[in-house]
Amino acid sequence: MAGERVLIPFPDVADVAGPGWPFGLDVTVWDGAGDPPADLDGVAFYALPYGEPAGYAVLDRLLAGPDLRVVQSLRAGVDELVGVVPADRTLANGRGLHDASTAEQAIGMILAAQRELPRWLDAQRRGTWDQEFTGSLADRRVLLVGAGSIGGAIARRLVPFEVDLTLVARRARPAERVRSVQDLDDLLPDAEIVVLVLPDSAETRGILDARRLALLPDGALVVNVGRGPAIDTDALVAELRTGRLRAALDVVDPEPLPAGHPLWTTPGTIITPHVGGGSASFAPRARRLLADQLRRFAAGEALANVVEERA
Repeated sequence: MAGERVLIPFPDVADVAGPGWPFGLDVTVWDGAGDPPADLDGVAFYALPYGEPAGYAVLDRLLAGPDLRVVQSLRAGVDELVGVVPADRTLANGRGLHDASTAEQAIGMILAAQRELPRWLDAQRRGTWDQEFTGSLADRRVLLVGAGSIGGAIARRLVPFEVDLTLVARRARPAERVRSVQDLDDLLPDAEIVVLVLPDSAETRGILDARRLALLPDGALVVNVGRGPAIDTDALVAELRTGRLRAALDVVDPEPLPAGHPLWTTPGTIITPHVGGGSASFAPRARRLLADQLRRFAAGEALANVVEERA
């Protein structure tokens, strides 16, 4: 609402906000890197600084008072906030901010695995020229598990690669040709590449366990750009050590992956340190989202990306 105090992490939201900024709001900027403002009284809208642990301590302070009504995360997944932000306060996420970046990461990792880029980089370092055919992305049967915003962005980028694509969501959407997770046991034996882009929840943890990994055909590629606990790590390591499966993982369980963990040295494995959402496209999109949310908030309009399921 106009006149209310908001706490945001970007000083340059004004550059993308357009006419009317700051929409009659009292804007305080804190990026989470230094000490927070000494006076937090009256903060009604708080946008958590991205990737800054200190931001959560400030959230605890704000939630202890009566003024905070909106918590805006810039993350797509807000697992750590569900149950922390009370149901009588609005929680909004960063849905859409990471779509392009995470989709690029997924496609890049798939191509790297299919076209054996780590192998050719090793050959370059050795100065050897050994030509061989590799796998491909074209014509492969791809199972994409997670048909939300990021999953949709991955799907749109996969289509031009001429894949045979099947999407899977929590519930089937026949009109969109999206299958249900209940169909996974039937779908996995035919999947040459399975891509997971799932949030962390009781339903998704271990969704690829030893039994389901065993259903995949020999040589299948397992890609995870969602949350690490979706895969049973020990079961995956066992499959990778035999060479039966391959993996491309931007997220793992545990995370960060400890030094000496067997995943680091399993053959046929590409690991990146949860960087899928962290590209140059993030910050400009985050500023645009935040500017739009503040305009809505000042006008008393419904906010975008409100997290409704808070159980």
